Amino acid sequence: MIPLLVFYVHAVALAAAFTREWQNGGVIDGILAVFFVGLNFFVGWSIASFILKLLIDQEGLGGGFDRDALALLLLTVGEAVFYTLFLRNRVAKRPAVG
Repeated sequence: MIPLLVFYVHAVALAAAFTREWQNGGVIDGILAVFFVGLNFFVGWSIASFILKLLIDQEGLGGGFDRDALALLLLTVGEAVFYTLFLRNRVAKRPAVG
């Protein structure tokens, strides 16, 4: 269940990234934002899985927290910190109305 929620959060993040960049710069910028988020997701998932493979066995913490779910949670927390720090100072450039 946890991996499904993480994938839904990333699907919403992809849509938000595309929409934000599409409104600010055009369709190409939106597509590049989707590729950037997707690249961060897949590379981050590989790194988180590798790190947790060294530290935790396959069963993980039991229940819904197996090693794969923990890797996705670690990835999501890492991405949240990264995107907060990376996009915090970025102000949307909108043309003046009037």
